[in-house]
Amino acid sequence: MDAKTVKVRVPGTSANLGPGFDTLGIACSCYNDLELTLLREEGLEIEIHGEGAENIPRTSRNIVWRSIQKVLRRVGCADEFKGARIVMDNHVPLSRGLGSSATAIVGGIKAANEALGNPLKNRDLLKIATDIEGHPDNVAPAIFGGMTISTVRNGWPETFRFIPKIRFKMVVVVPDFFLPTKAAREVLPEKVDRADAIVNIGSTAMMIAAFIKGSRHFLRNAFDDALHQPYRAELIPGMYDVFKAARKEGALGAFLSGAGPCLMALASGNERSVAEAMQRAFKANNVESAYMILDIDKEGARLIE
Repeated sequence: MDAKTVKVRVPGTSANLGPGFDTLGIACSCYNDLELTLLREEGLEIEIHGEGAENIPRTSRNIVWRSIQKVLRRVGCADEFKGARIVMDNHVPLSRGLGSSATAIVGGIKAANEALGNPLKNRDLLKIATDIEGHPDNVAPAIFGGMTISTVRNGWPETFRFIPKIRFKMVVVVPDFFLPTKAAREVLPEKVDRADAIVNIGSTAMMIAAFIKGSRHFLRNAFDDALHQPYRAELIPGMYDVFKAARKEGALGAFLSGAGPCLMALASGNERSVAEAMQRAFKANNVESAYMILDIDKEGARLIE
């Protein structure tokens, strides 16, 4: 089997959307590009530009290369292609809750699959990506685009993908500190109260129904969460003040993006004023920040020229 040089583009993602812990995700219009050339001889050459260039390993520990190897083993080509040249051009902020690890994983498996002539279907790629990441909430929208609802049954992830009927942009406020996902996971309790579980079930169901039906009225309380945001708030100064500021400026809702520390609001037509209000609320809590205004990416991971 001959491999060629391919280049893929993968969108950043936001997971949870408030109450949909480890199940909901959305693809965002910020991207990481990945160029891959599989080599028959041993050797690994990794070139990194942009976000995280100084922190991402250029050795066999690199998650892109490890993801590529998963595909090679899956299709029986690990002995045929022993090395690679990888060029990463990153624009998704690292360790901020915008799916940077998911873009690396999906970029690796998508590029490897393309280079080998697409022997695997997207369902197979989702399985491989979920096995690496641990849960599908970020990797699913990175693969399929749009908004996704994902579950895992008997080890196999399943994803429902749709485009909301409510138009909005994503206002992402990026505080000037990192928050590793591991640290954000460690503050979560092992067990949750039944009443808290009911809050999240109702909020998630209401949110999805509102997005599919196009009824923004029902989004008023649909971003309420009791399972993870209250515990992670201690790691993000002023989080609830930022949420309140976004809603006061007319945002449809606001939530912690993934494990954070980015905070996201959904806004229709008043994105800049929402972003600036969120920044002011952060600054009042002694946190400097930048912001991005993003659209929904509808394509997911794709081959580019």
